[in-house]
Amino acid sequence: MTQQPSIFDLSGAGGPSAVADRPADGTQPRIVIRRSARRRRTLSARREGDAILVMVPAGMDPQVERRQVNALVEKVLRREARDRHPDGPIELTARARRLAARYIEPLVGSELGLTEVRWVSNQKHRWASCTPATGEIRMSDMMLGFPSWVVDHVLIHELCHLVHANHGPEFKMLAMAHPRAEEADGFLAGWSWANGRQSDGDSSLDDDLGKE
Repeated sequence: MTQQPSIFDLSGAGGPSAVADRPADGTQPRIVIRRSARRRRTLSARREGDAILVMVPAGMDPQVERRQVNALVEKVLRREARDRHPDGPIELTARARRLAARYIEPLVGSELGLTEVRWVSNQKHRWASCTPATGEIRMSDMMLGFPSWVVDHVLIHELCHLVHANHGPEFKMLAMAHPRAEEADGFLAGWSWANGRQSDGDSSLDDDLGKE
């Protein structure tokens, strides 16, 4: 679990009002909160050196403020992690093509119509999604840092939608092609439980067809 960054609180034109638990090793950024009477509703966040600056409307409810600040900081950190990750769209698509050639195409007897695979940050309730009509696959950046065999299993699941645009019996048989598929499903279920991420279906991969 990610260590909570420290908070360095600035109130508009005033000076620092609180500093809490800044990590000694410098691995986690400070959160700088700057409150402004001119800002009415929306919050914004950006990186400034070793800190993440969050602009907050003055007078927000403290609990609402903390929740929204945490969400914005998490979004910034995930975007930075995605930018640092070696698997950009080109590499991730090539990885998916290798998996398709190894596990799926020999079984279906044809090449899949894959066009692109990329990481996205706007999928918080599903691991991935596929649009069979365009051949596009989107992978949630929540999986950055997951074991490679877990990510590979999710990729195979989405690739199988380029063959079967449903979750029927034939799809499910094909989607379990990875030798560690059951173990990967267990990993995803365990991570979801530990992080309070609930799924209504039999699998957290079930809601993955359609638009982004």
